[in-house]
Amino acid sequence: MAVMEVNDSTFMAQVRNSDVPVLVDFYATWCGPCQMQGPIVDELAEEVSGIKFGKLNVDENMSLAQQYRVASIPTLLVFKNGKIAASAVGLQSKEGLKKLLGI
Repeated sequence: MAVMEVNDSTFMAQVRNSDVPVLVDFYATWCGPCQMQGPIVDELAEEVSGIKFGKLNVDENMSLAQQYRVASIPTLLVFKNGKIAASAVGLQSKEGLKKLLGI
């Protein structure tokens, strides 16, 4: 499944109201570690079913970044039933993301 771009207007429908877990990668285009994290998230999204994957640009969606207290990027949050179920800050390996997702 392709990674979706999430923003202020789609966050509620795509993430909070999702009936499956959602991993959201909070990133910025100027962030080196974020640029390395993106392909790892993309690769995992193609391999795993039953989980949605999204990317949220913190520069374009500052209110969501503030709401979820994203102070460092990349930050990866896993939402289940509309609530944060797991989180990680900094570059994560594919194995690390699998552990975060409980798979």
